[in-house]
Amino acid sequence: MRLGINLGYWGAGMDGDNLAVAQEADRLGYDVCWAAEAYGSDAPTVLSWVAAQTESIDVGSAIMQIPARQPAMTAMTAATLDSLSGGRFRLGLGVSGPQVSEGWYGVKFDKPLARTREYVEIVRRAMSRERLSYEGEHWTLPLPDGPGKPIKLTVHPQREHIPLYIAAIGPKNLEQTGEIADGALLIFPSAEHLEDTAVKYLRAGREKTGGTMEGFDVCPTLPLAVGDDINGLADMFRPYTALYVGGMGSRKQNFYNQLAQRMGYEKEATEIQDKYLSGDKHGAAAAVPHQLIDQTTLLGSVERIAERMQAYAAAGVTTLTLAPAGFTLEERITALRAGTDALERSGLA
Repeated sequence: MRLGINLGYWGAGMDGDNLAVAQEADRLGYDVCWAAEAYGSDAPTVLSWVAAQTESIDVGSAIMQIPARQPAMTAMTAATLDSLSGGRFRLGLGVSGPQVSEGWYGVKFDKPLARTREYVEIVRRAMSRERLSYEGEHWTLPLPDGPGKPIKLTVHPQREHIPLYIAAIGPKNLEQTGEIADGALLIFPSAEHLEDTAVKYLRAGREKTGGTMEGFDVCPTLPLAVGDDINGLADMFRPYTALYVGGMGSRKQNFYNQLAQRMGYEKEATEIQDKYLSGDKHGAAAAVPHQLIDQTTLLGSVERIAERMQAYAAAGVTTLTLAPAGFTLEERITALRAGTDALERSGLA
């Protein structure tokens, strides 16, 4: 099992620290450094900044949002980043959610599976440097009855095949991801529930194409905190879990809330959402069960984290992406180093 790091969002006054964390991950031999985007920092700019100041670590978008860019633009960006980084770019895609898609980008959040499938087909076709033409429900290239003509990408990616990941949560999206992507980006993964909430759907998608899970990258992100006080460490992530389970989406459409319910926290997920949407964010955080936090993070001593890593590997994880927590750069670097120590102790390195 390989290790990755997720730097999250930039622009919050900690950019220098984030770069230092990425450089330390590079020095420690981490496999990939991911950066996110929502409606603040964009992923490609951050990744170009990191790639220019690291040596060997891959850089990946987790995610580039599908409603933010036309697919041909995404192919251009991916090819450029792969070329400039010396073949170190990984393209992570996702449809985002209704609030961001419609509120920020003005793109209707409809038929997300069909849109994702078409988007991936166009991106792959463009990155292969064949002349781009496509006829689908959501995109037609070139536009009919106009001056447009099929055009070929002029940038040569470093590699013939840039790895393509999809952020997936729901069963249908997971199955399609197994079918059309090279890897899956997962959030709030529990080793105890991973087979039933994710891997079995990814496997079904792989089987549709006659493939297996061999070579497919199962890549969940887990917050990481090192120390002896498990309860205190878990409390650090109460607001984070409450935000996603309670407030990341509407009452009718919150993918993270639905995931928590599939993990067996139906009553608790409803209470968290009720309190969060009513404005009681502190109450929502207090309502998050300790067990839910402990199952979806890496907490405790290096030995305890090593045991948890073994559980994730047994559940099918191939790249474990860590988000090291800490109030200072030193604390985050310490957590980052603990991740490599734990991997070595687990026997999975």
